Amino acid sequence: MSIWKTKPLSVLLGESSETEDGLKRTLSSGSLVALGVGAIIGAGLFSLTGIAAADHAGPAVTLSFILAAVGCAFAGLCYAEFASMIPVAGSAYTYSYATMGEFMAWIIGWDLVLEYALGAATVGVSWSRYLLELLSKYDIHLPTQLICSPWEHLKLSDGTVIEGGIINLPAVLIVSMLSLLLIRGSKESASINNFLVILKVAVVIVFIVLGWSYINPENYVPYIPENTGEFGHFGWSGIAAGAGTVFFAFIGFDAVSTAAQEAKNPQKGMPIGILGSLVVCTILYVLFAYVMTGLVPYYEFAGDAKPAATAFAKTGYDFLQTGLIVAILAGYTSVMLVMLMGQSRVFYTMSKDGLLPKFFSDIHPRFRTPWKTNVFFLFFVSLFAGFVPVSDLGHMVSIGTLLAFVLVCIGVMVMRVKMPDAPRAFKTPFVPYVPIAGVLVCVGLMYSLPNESWARLVIWMALGVIIYFVYGKKNSKLNNPDK
Repeated sequence: MSIWKTKPLSVLLGESSETEDGLKRTLSSGSLVALGVGAIIGAGLFSLTGIAAADHAGPAVTLSFILAAVGCAFAGLCYAEFASMIPVAGSAYTYSYATMGEFMAWIIGWDLVLEYALGAATVGVSWSRYLLELLSKYDIHLPTQLICSPWEHLKLSDGTVIEGGIINLPAVLIVSMLSLLLIRGSKESASINNFLVILKVAVVIVFIVLGWSYINPENYVPYIPENTGEFGHFGWSGIAAGAGTVFFAFIGFDAVSTAAQEAKNPQKGMPIGILGSLVVCTILYVLFAYVMTGLVPYYEFAGDAKPAATAFAKTGYDFLQTGLIVAILAGYTSVMLVMLMGQSRVFYTMSKDGLLPKFFSDIHPRFRTPWKTNVFFLFFVSLFAGFVPVSDLGHMVSIGTLLAFVLVCIGVMVMRVKMPDAPRAFKTPFVPYVPIAGVLVCVGLMYSLPNESWARLVIWMALGVIIYFVYGKKNSKLNNPDK
């Protein structure tokens, strides 16, 4: 019973076929690109951009996005090869199972909880902030104890400062509603996501076009603020730290790979969905960040969870600000939808392999979705969205994402050695140089994150190792075929 035993490629390919009691193939290439854009454009653009600019990079946050995108490009090319080669739900978990063995697969699957579940919670908190901004325009004010977590410092648009509440109720409610929607089915969820993606991309373009003429060049001086003497606080180290912060925003293409088993033509659609969404969003990110820091001095974004609304208020289009906020809310909704879907598919696959209880792979008889997993994460994600500050969540998600990318890059190199002749609809170019570059960039960005992020990652992984040896190893179908 080896913890390093790998899952044969033939078995994985057999699992990818559609069956009456399995997941249903309903997603086109266009839907997969929209799925990626839906996950990418969200908190990273509308919320974390301000945090990265104010705390780390200043106006050079645009360079932080470019640096993060370079790391994503290397990892994205590796993801595209795996996704076209192994079109099975589970993303990096499945790829690790095929290349580095069961224990590493468990580690990455457990890590993906940080990436997807806490990613949805992060966006839920920011969604709540923009909802409060919208309601305040109509003089509607929710009870202060129900709009932020007990350990959060919140500054409202009217200048009111709240030093901790009881629960972030709006965040809990939106997570719950989307989890229930996902139970209805992937096709219905994808249709709603496509509409939301079109809406928020249009708003991003409107923000860039209208805001460009109101840019104050003085806000770019200095473009790279001088380092304060502390690593990560401005200067070039600040650009790297900013990249680590906003890296959370790029996990959308990773989420595309979790839907491989529901793609109509995964060999063609997965590379298009992964790389297409990454290219589109990187261009929009850089332009958006450039306009935003040109409208408002970067230091004014400190502690601001709704910097896009703050920046747009500096233009002469005040009548459009409400529309902007509505579109941002729609955009955030699509991000949470994709994150929650991705997480449920990872746990579904881990459960099918016996590493988690059968509960997580039970398929709804009518909707053919892993509905019990959706219900589980409804409560799990709501707990974090309701009680944990957004900045802590964002850093935890970033370090989890980077670790996943590192293992996928390593996995491509391992697979090229172990199975050089296996069919590949898409091949990562310049192997091993591209995967090695992906590992180096991602590890560098992990290094730039706060020590607290590393501590939480170690604690989370230690908990995962305990669960694996107490339950997963004993119930693994690969190591215990008679069970």
